Amino acid sequence: MLSYQHIYHAGNLADVQKHALLAWMLDYMTQKDKPLSYLETHAGRALYDLGSSEALKTGEAAKGIDVARDWFAPDHPYARVLERVQVQHGATSYPGSPQIAAELLRPADRLHLAELHPQEAVALREAMRGSGAKVHVQDGFEMVQSLAPPEPRRGLVLIDPSYEIKADYARIPGIIAKLHRKWNVGVIALWYPILSDGTHVPMLKALEAHALPEVFRHEVRFAPARDGHRMVGSGMFVVNAPFGLSQEAVRLDAKFASL
Repeated sequence: MLSYQHIYHAGNLADVQKHALLAWMLDYMTQKDKPLSYLETHAGRALYDLGSSEALKTGEAAKGIDVARDWFAPDHPYARVLERVQVQHGATSYPGSPQIAAELLRPADRLHLAELHPQEAVALREAMRGSGAKVHVQDGFEMVQSLAPPEPRRGLVLIDPSYEIKADYARIPGIIAKLHRKWNVGVIALWYPILSDGTHVPMLKALEAHALPEVFRHEVRFAPARDGHRMVGSGMFVVNAPFGLSQEAVRLDAKFASL
């Protein structure tokens, strides 16, 4: 969706859930010496300024990471990345998922990032300079299918569309099932919004019907960021979930319950 720019939503509570779990998974996976591949279907610009007029306009970060920053011990991988990015880029900087991956992965690992929005793709290339990441200016669903199975074969893909294209809800279960058939060892992580009208529910039922292996599903709820905002929660659906992810999610649940 070429009209979508994540800067208006960067650092919100949905990002906190998604990025905390993503950082934990990548940290866990990099504890083994074997290299891995990281793929992302909708990368955005990777690095955000929460002091920008766009971010301040919605105020989502003020109700998100500004509140949740002390939920994470200094040695948590999410906290480590937040600290490193702020030291490198300034106190109002916030890492998107490609930046989190670039900070946690190793020289032998491979990053493939898709972004269709021309302005976001330019910013993404700049943010990823020196990381070794390959930026693909193409449809992210097409990219992951064309690369699967990637080399190295061990790895993780984050599927994180804006869902402004409503057909994505119906398309995604089939996309994930096909991707798993081609790359059966890959960790497939899907983020989805929880909207007040339950738009995500048929998608989850269709995913469950595919009987995918080692599925982990985690959802958090929170108040709308502003009057009229339909997002009331955030979800992650993970195929081939790494061992221990459920314990990390339980810890996160307690933090969201404290809001």
